[in-house]
Amino acid sequence: MARNSPPRTSVTLLGRLRRDVADPEAWAEFVHRYGPLIYHWCRHWKLQEADAQDVAQIVLAKLAAKLPTFQYDPNQSFRAYVKTLARYAWCDVLASRQDPGAGGSGDSVVLELLNTIEAREDLESRVAEAFYRELLDEAMARVRLRVEPHTWEAFRLTTLDGLTGAEAAERAGMEVATVYKAKSKVQKMLKEETRRIQETW
Repeated sequence: MARNSPPRTSVTLLGRLRRDVADPEAWAEFVHRYGPLIYHWCRHWKLQEADAQDVAQIVLAKLAAKLPTFQYDPNQSFRAYVKTLARYAWCDVLASRQDPGAGGSGDSVVLELLNTIEAREDLESRVAEAFYRELLDEAMARVRLRVEPHTWEAFRLTTLDGLTGAEAAERAGMEVATVYKAKSKVQKMLKEETRRIQETW
């Protein structure tokens, strides 16, 4: 399924659904905005197509129950809230596979591991890590378009490749002080861009 750009939170739409979650036009628009996004997350988390569709339906049903009393906070990310619901629904699908008849002999060993507290916590931490990685990747893609190539190269060499300032300076043909200045500039822009993305997510 093709991934469109992340939907911006529509305060008007949320308000309409809060007044009447059965409003067919408002609900159809909501499903159109968030259904494909939930499905995309689930496929990214390695769920089979049918399971991804099931989770999307479960999350939408939960949202339908919550929206009549939902209070939108513009300082929080509604998209992140939806993603959290999707994450827990995804974990529940994995947990439901504990049934010995749910998978083959190879799956049963994996499911036993998933059933432990440690595995569950590790699974959730990896989902959270994937979420923040997605956020950072989006911020880096945006910032890279806004800075000079040599500035991005200095940041990439020191932060992503782990080179020292001197090594990066030699590799990029820059002064060491310039490397650190470029690195600091990009890091500051990334923090600002991450905050902006979260506001729209």
